[in-house]
Amino acid sequence: RNWVTVPAVPMDQKTKLAKVNKVLGRTGNTGNVTQVRVEFMNDDSDGMGGRSIVRNVKGPVREGDILCLLEWEREARRLR
Repeated sequence: RNWVTVPAVPMDQKTKLAKVNKVLGRTGNTGNVTQVRVEFMNDDSDGMGGRSIVRNVKGPVREGDILCLLEWEREARRLR
């Protein structure tokens, strides 16, 4: 199950594709947010190819999934 879900965003808004490498754990008051480590897909034109960051994801996610990130410069705080 590896598919890309592209949200309805204006065409002029930039997005980045990132692959989930590792699921780190659940967070949030009710545990409805999953913290994951993602690696940006190869797009060496902007120097982001291969870079890895931690993100929070709402909804079902597992290793190997591909996320479409609307905002890619901010990294989530790590779980304690």
